[in-house]
Amino acid sequence: MQLRFAKMHGLGNDFMVVDLVTQRLDPAPAQVRAWGDRRTGIGFDQFLAVLPPDCPDMDFRYRILNADGSEAEQCGNGARCLARFVVDERLTVKRQLRWQSASGTVRTRLLRGGDVEVDVGVPSTEPQAVPFAADAAQSAQNGARTQGHAICHSVDVDGSRVNITPVSMGNPHAVVFVDDVSCAEVERIGAGLQSHACFPEQVNVGFLQVVNRGFGHLRVYERGVGETQACGSGACAATVAGRLHDRFAERVKLSLPGGKVHVNWAGRGDRAKLTGAAKFVYKGSMMVDASVKEAR
Repeated sequence: MQLRFAKMHGLGNDFMVVDLVTQRLDPAPAQVRAWGDRRTGIGFDQFLAVLPPDCPDMDFRYRILNADGSEAEQCGNGARCLARFVVDERLTVKRQLRWQSASGTVRTRLLRGGDVEVDVGVPSTEPQAVPFAADAAQSAQNGARTQGHAICHSVDVDGSRVNITPVSMGNPHAVVFVDDVSCAEVERIGAGLQSHACFPEQVNVGFLQVVNRGFGHLRVYERGVGETQACGSGACAATVAGRLHDRFAERVKLSLPGGKVHVNWAGRGDRAKLTGAAKFVYKGSMMVDASVKEAR
């Protein structure tokens, strides 16, 4: 079959986006890995599929697969690209949409000028929500506490003690405060935390440098991908951690290697909102063997 797709990115976090409303395909992990190869395929951080919703009060459903073929629950940059994609492909004329995702309902709003606001839901630091096995770590000295549990923990990574703040944005995150992101050991610490026993479903690791209460620098080592140019849910998790440690104001601008985003989070129990760019790179089509299957 001939499969139409778009290559898009949000601050350099890049995607292969496919309309599975008017096209039919159940992509196998092996196919996604082949398409994600940056030398022999299209090359991307995540594969995004737009699907019909299961619920009548939703506009669309989406599915996220990492470049290694594994499934992901949430992607803030991807949600922004999807909001642009469905309008550009004339799948809808609505600028405000409700999406089904593996992490729950996500709301998007296409703004004038092309930026997109994503309401990614209510963050959580509850260990079971991340999920985070607190018994495999130690509470950091003088760590902040909320709802009766520590939000800062000390974890051993290859002989180094690393203080982390676990946050769920519908997908698992660990935020590490650093003095200078340019010197952060993103590969070593990121990979070490990703495979740590504390995180049974692995984790996205954010390295956050707080400049002032309204601005910070961030680098993210993503689960199933490695370090990326940007991570939308990671930016939200970093903002939550910064707020909980009283280092950020309610509205924050974060600078990532691929560009800048704005995050709004009033505090516990409130929904986090992410605003940034969503760009098309090109559109194309390719021949796909729709019969390819692989055990999941």
